Amino acid sequence: MIRSVISVAFCLGFLFVSCQQKESVKNLPLVETEKPNSDYKPAFAGQTRVMGYKTQTPYKVDVINHNLGKPWGIAQLPDGNFLITEKSGYINLISKDGKSVTKITGLPKVDSRGQGGLLDIVIDPDFDKNQTIYWSFSEPYEKGNLTSVGKGVLNGNKILNSKVIFRATPSYDGRLHYGSRLAFDKTGNLFVSTGERSDLETRPLAQDLKAYLGKIIKIDKEGKPNAGNPFIESNKAQPEIFSYGHRNPQGIAIHPETGELWETEMGPRGGDEINHIQAGKNYGWPTITYGIEYSGEKISNGLTKKNGLEQPVYYWDPVISPSGITFYTGNIEEWKNNLFIACLSGEKINRIILENNKVVGEERLLEDQGERFRDVYDGKDGNLYAITDSGKLYRISKK
Repeated sequence: MIRSVISVAFCLGFLFVSCQQKESVKNLPLVETEKPNSDYKPAFAGQTRVMGYKTQTPYKVDVINHNLGKPWGIAQLPDGNFLITEKSGYINLISKDGKSVTKITGLPKVDSRGQGGLLDIVIDPDFDKNQTIYWSFSEPYEKGNLTSVGKGVLNGNKILNSKVIFRATPSYDGRLHYGSRLAFDKTGNLFVSTGERSDLETRPLAQDLKAYLGKIIKIDKEGKPNAGNPFIESNKAQPEIFSYGHRNPQGIAIHPETGELWETEMGPRGGDEINHIQAGKNYGWPTITYGIEYSGEKISNGLTKKNGLEQPVYYWDPVISPSGITFYTGNIEEWKNNLFIACLSGEKINRIILENNKVVGEERLLEDQGERFRDVYDGKDGNLYAITDSGKLYRISKK
């Protein structure tokens, strides 16, 4: 009897240890050790510089293509092949092993100067039926350019019936801050992020509900405002606007369980943000920010909080330059529903652990690669994929 009890206890203990080994090591030292650019204080505990995590599951990192030019956005077709935009104005169709590359043409002209070009890409939720894809791009328009969304039918190595369904007016003669991420929600409506175009002249338009700059837009597949949008009945706002007060939101993603929208945006010197996006909310830029001007001057007299303006769930100072983001649903159990962020100046992939809509941990991955990561993608095969400004396609998989 005693022997049986000991045996059961041993087995239970073994199972407990085994389960514990599948969890990330947490409460490690802070991953951020550099001095911040400002002495601003967070609005609440855990809004910045949370404790570190460490993945315990063995995984491997493979570069499956080295020659993609200047990739910006990545999507995956039902057959497992990838569509990866090239900034100069075309799409690469890439086999799932990364070895075969086909150039897809038939897209509209882009303005590829500066941060512009052919940018993000998504496939229609009903792609199996209609073969339709959507892309964002900086479109030459009037006397300048703007963030636009196009759609068309993928037919072999060409796009047919290409048309523009949305333009983020006003047009502006600049080369920066297009935003440009795309994400379909679970009802088949399309979220679009737009930047405020960076300059002091356009910066205030992030707060202007008659302008599309510095916004999250929600439209249907034809570019019309979603019927449930918060300003659909207002004559003081554009009906496509879902949220506003954004700087340069290059990352948006739908949480796989809640269906809610999350966003990352680039701040100035300091003040990169993660935001939990809710309809009609004002996310503050440029009225409040945890960043400062590149010159070192304060923005809005150093105001970091104000009634009626949303606080970021999390922010970084110094910056990581967050670009594309994705929620993970793949084969590594401890990564499930974690947010992964492609970092440009940070040259890493950030893993963010969320609990009850708060950031509780951060892990920095692939820092040894020395790459500017532009986008990350939750693959249909259970792997994580990423593209870099140097033209590489990475696959991160469980060993």
